[in-house]
Amino acid sequence: MAGAIASRMSFSSLKRKQPKTFTVRIVTMDAEMEFNCEMKWKGKDLFDLVCRTLGLRETWFFGLQYTIKDTVAWLKMDKKVLDHDVSKEEPVTFHFLAKFYPENAEEELVQEITQHLFFLQVKKQILDEKIYCPPEASVLLASYAVQAKYGDYDPSVHKRGFLAQEELLPKRVINLYQMTPEMWEERITAWYAEHRGRARDEAEMEYLKIAQDLEMYGVNYFTIRNKKGTELLLGVDALGLHIYDPENKLTPKISFPWNEIRNISYSDKEFTIKPLDKKIDVFKFNSSKLRVNKLILQLCIGNHDLFMRRRKADSLEVQQMKAQAREEKARKQMERQRLAREKQMREEAERTRDELERRLLQMKEEATMANEALMRSEETADLLAEKAQITEEEAKLLAQKAAEAEQEMQRIKATAIRTEEEKRLMEQKVLEAEVLALKMAEESERRAKEADQLKQDLQEAREAERRAKQKLLEITTKPTYPPMNPLPAPLPPDMASFSLTGDSLSFDFKDTDMKRLSMEIEKEKYGVPGLPGAPRGQPVPNPMKVCSVLAHQTFKHSCLSLPAAPLFVGLPGGSGGKESTCSAGDLGSIPGSGRPPGEGHPLQYSGLENPMDRGARWATVHGVAKRRT
Repeated sequence: MAGAIASRMSFSSLKRKQPKTFTVRIVTMDAEMEFNCEMKWKGKDLFDLVCRTLGLRETWFFGLQYTIKDTVAWLKMDKKVLDHDVSKEEPVTFHFLAKFYPENAEEELVQEITQHLFFLQVKKQILDEKIYCPPEASVLLASYAVQAKYGDYDPSVHKRGFLAQEELLPKRVINLYQMTPEMWEERITAWYAEHRGRARDEAEMEYLKIAQDLEMYGVNYFTIRNKKGTELLLGVDALGLHIYDPENKLTPKISFPWNEIRNISYSDKEFTIKPLDKKIDVFKFNSSKLRVNKLILQLCIGNHDLFMRRRKADSLEVQQMKAQAREEKARKQMERQRLAREKQMREEAERTRDELERRLLQMKEEATMANEALMRSEETADLLAEKAQITEEEAKLLAQKAAEAEQEMQRIKATAIRTEEEKRLMEQKVLEAEVLALKMAEESERRAKEADQLKQDLQEAREAERRAKQKLLEITTKPTYPPMNPLPAPLPPDMASFSLTGDSLSFDFKDTDMKRLSMEIEKEKYGVPGLPGAPRGQPVPNPMKVCSVLAHQTFKHSCLSLPAAPLFVGLPGGSGGKESTCSAGDLGSIPGSGRPPGEGHPLQYSGLENPMDRGARWATVHGVAKRRT
């Protein structure tokens, strides 16, 4: 029973001893943290907890910032956290930022964490254009930022486009030039490659050394009005107070260094700056809000204290920190040198290893090639042995073939002799053929000349025919005369007798004479070379001679009676020796001639009414035939 009562008392006492807490969120430049704070904690308690968590000893540069109705404020160290005008909703948010800036970052910033936090904050202010930075300085600062993040430049690792997602330049600088992101990256990479060998803290310090020379570095600007109501800007930094024109934040119109200021005070919204030199007028201005005056006063007091502190000997704590920083720096330097030597040795070892591996691979390849060559040599030896055996067999076959070839050569020689004889015979035959061809060509030329002569004779026959027709027409158109003598004159003994009447003229042929005449005509007809049925190799008779023979046989074996129209006997190729008569009006139509009127080779015989003209008519006809032969 007593034990139960004692346990209840101890539990209630523990319950009463547990303090009430609230949650606080601390946002740094690269991290966020949450803490459980007691309700009674002051600003210093929370600030010390954050600094211990970060390992930060240079606490005088930093503070916890919060926002009140679009106005920033800093947590007071001697006031409870919840007594500030902060939001009562948990978690309560504060930003851990640099409140005061050093005059010389390289000398005043001792710890690496302090340098890193300043680097991140100044970099953000430059990118947000709260600090004006020229384009050339922006590119150089960006190269140091890349060196701090990525280390030494390595072309095999840092390829084109590795900065595509990085925010390194202010938008104002990017918009000022018509350059693509690739072109900006190329320029930054060119500077970045020159920073080889710098550690992260060294690159960040180089960044701060360049940034601290910018006109707007570490300056807090506030809007104020002078006595005349003119709007101005008040700038508070590590060196003093500066009055700016609202349109120009780079060059101050008036400056009050901290060592020339005797007192700073404010009453309600009026702020007063009293210089040490009493001859200089007191500068008064008004701010828009009382809270702004309080903030300006806090910044002035803090910057003034740091300004005076820099001009005094360092405190024991600062000396200890600087000594530790120097030792740490020396240790890091030695470590970097050792790492550089190890890196160099490792690179040399890697190169040696690569060389040995390369040589090993080369030797393996050579060994493999030697083994393959050996195997190929063995295979070649086997093949050569097989080839030698095959060669011996081939030699035997070749010897046998040589003997056969010798026999074949003898046979070919004999054949060649026969071929020579045949060749000579062939040449002789060729010569004979050429001679025959020449003879045939001459014969052809002769035949052509004979053909031309035949054409000429044909023209002359046609001309004679035309004259005979004309003569016949003249005779037929003459009037008939009575006979001069009662008895006709006797005919020549070899001429056939004929009777002459005034109406017609006819021939009387005997049967034997007709048959002989037909045979002569057929003989003459088929004896002409070139005609159908003519034997080859016989000379070509003159058609005029044929006509002469035909006319002679006609007058020798027939008797003539004078008709009213003339009688025409066709040449060879006509009716084959048959009688044919035609009227005087159709002189060219000779039956069986095979030619149209006016063509062919007809002989014309005309009978006159006067018997005394018989001899002349016979002589005329016979003379024409004879002339044409």
